Amino acid sequence: MADKIDKVSIIISKGSLEGVYPALIMANGARAEGIEANLFFTFFGLDVVHKSRVDHIKVATVGNPGLHLATMVGGLPGVSSVMTHYLARKMEKLDIPPIHEFVEMIADTGAGIYACKASVDLFELTKDDLIEQVQDVITVGEFYDMAAGGEIIFT
Repeated sequence: MADKIDKVSIIISKGSLEGVYPALIMANGARAEGIEANLFFTFFGLDVVHKSRVDHIKVATVGNPGLHLATMVGGLPGVSSVMTHYLARKMEKLDIPPIHEFVEMIADTGAGIYACKASVDLFELTKDDLIEQVQDVITVGEFYDMAAGGEIIFT
């Protein structure tokens, strides 16, 4: 029998709806099972914890094979918004909260919420640009120290 997972650290690097929700669901599930969880938002994943962007995350429709749309169709004006609205309605029916509420819920369970310092610097942001649930802006080295002894998931 395999050892039980005690800790998971999830790296969120994508700023699209389909890139964010799997990580949030994994973190929420970990906390529900009593597993320590830390979320590390890097590169475009910072949009999830950016005050002015968190409520504007859309489905990536161009080149997304999971949507089964031709790339040209996915690039048409409004397609991303329509697909985002469609998925948001389906998720609401399944009682899956909007991203900002989901992050808040996960933080309230004691999960760590962190932003990548290199990405924050790259995009010329400060901690003040980020939602209040972000505990700190940390380096990759600090993330690895925090993740030590646990599992790392990259999304």
